[in-house]
Amino acid sequence: LLAFAAVGGTARQADATPADVADAIKKLTNNAAIKAGKVTLELPEIAENGATVPLTVKVESPMTDKDHVSAIHIFAEGNPRPVVLSVKIGARAGKAEFAVRIRLAQSQNVQAVAVMADGQAFGAKKEVKVTAGGC
Repeated sequence: LLAFAAVGGTARQADATPADVADAIKKLTNNAAIKAGKVTLELPEIAENGATVPLTVKVESPMTDKDHVSAIHIFAEGNPRPVVLSVKIGARAGKAEFAVRIRLAQSQNVQAVAVMADGQAFGAKKEVKVTAGGC
């Protein structure tokens, strides 16, 4: 430990695993089964810089009081933490869509999960190859 401290190193947090992502999804969706469809996840296939990876999520929904997206969660299997971000949305948003830049530590799967007002969950997954990590 002294040798480690003497060279000025810092401990690197272990990367999330697919199991960590699955646990986080269960927690944030209240154990809902993730169905295919409704979610479109746009990411580059190759990200030259993991510190700024563009991501766009769109969810098909009428966005009415009874039928709307209540939250969209983004997960990454190889980052230090499995949950990249969570966005809460209400019916007044008009559409369930956003674009953001995220950090990716390494090549990995990124997953978007939309939780609907009735508790259903829909998801999409995409693999991103990162040439220079950002975390």
